Amino acid sequence: MNIERVELKRLHIPFKASFEASFGRMSKRDLVLVSVYSSDGKVGYGESTSMAFPWYNEETTDTVWYMLEQFLIPKLLTAEITSPEEVAELFAPIRRNNMAKAALEGAVWDLYCKQKNISLAKGLGGEKEKIDVGVSIGIEPTVDLLLEKVEGFIQEGYKKIKIKVKPGFDVEPMREIRKQFGYDVPLMADANSAYTLHDLATLKELDQFNLIMIEQPLAHDDIIDHAKLQKELQTPICLDESIHSVEDARKAIELGSCKIINIKVGRVGGLTESKRIHDLCKAKNIPVWCGGMFETGVGRAHNIAITSLSNFTIPGDTSASNRYWIEDIVEPEVALIEPGMLAVPTGAGIGYEIKEDSVKKFLVHQKSYSKKTTESVG
Repeated sequence: MNIERVELKRLHIPFKASFEASFGRMSKRDLVLVSVYSSDGKVGYGESTSMAFPWYNEETTDTVWYMLEQFLIPKLLTAEITSPEEVAELFAPIRRNNMAKAALEGAVWDLYCKQKNISLAKGLGGEKEKIDVGVSIGIEPTVDLLLEKVEGFIQEGYKKIKIKVKPGFDVEPMREIRKQFGYDVPLMADANSAYTLHDLATLKELDQFNLIMIEQPLAHDDIIDHAKLQKELQTPICLDESIHSVEDARKAIELGSCKIINIKVGRVGGLTESKRIHDLCKAKNIPVWCGGMFETGVGRAHNIAITSLSNFTIPGDTSASNRYWIEDIVEPEVALIEPGMLAVPTGAGIGYEIKEDSVKKFLVHQKSYSKKTTESVG
């Protein structure tokens, strides 16, 4: 593929409104935008999905930058690769740091598809022309405020409503949503590892609300207790934080730890591993969906592409750009083509252009790495 240069840009993008999950509240997105340049003048783009703090997983924006600069970029610039799948193998000896790996591998996938003049979705084997999407709602100060947001997103036609829950903010919000909007609304709960088996009685209460799933109720690294919990619940358990690879998915499925898996591209180390997990789950009749990490349009484009694969049968979290941002860094912005649906881009690569003026507005730091400098350092 003849990759000549890699550029990193750290961006701070303010949310339209702060967002709270069980692990904390956020007011801005802190990310690394990765650009990969080839000798033919084409550029591929990727985006880190880490946060500024190690609350979702062990990675942060600082660790992502460090891993990219010290290990991943030098490996890429000194290797001869012919396809993006080889990047996953190239990075395999480096333990974890999946979000750093995914940011760079995603940029290579975009570049590869642009060189082949095909869409990223087609490059991954996707067949859908449009995808169903849902929305994620954070923990609100009051149930009344939560109900207002739920009503707005129902009116916008989102195909799944995900509610963040934690002990003390779980049964009552679900009861009030069902009371006000009925049982036809596709509803799920996301716990972000806020519970233990000692909370079994509370979790069993959620069965009455006919939820699509309860996402990651127990520890972030657990698949044993989730198997015990799933036997006690009628509601399907979906695993998120516990799944970092196709091997994790295989073990969880064999143990009966879940009935659904959320595939987040950053969490599992990139698009190649995401596709492997998708293929395994399809063979095992486990439906999957694509979770969101507050991505800009770059990351959303990657999510849309992977969601075009056939076993992504549950609406994901890839909502429109205006859900979180006053201003996105791509054009056109990611927008619904009809209620609750996004088009799968057909243009080369991710199918969106970078808005350089917006990138400059949110830029905190940038650095460029070339084959020449890498060779001189190495």
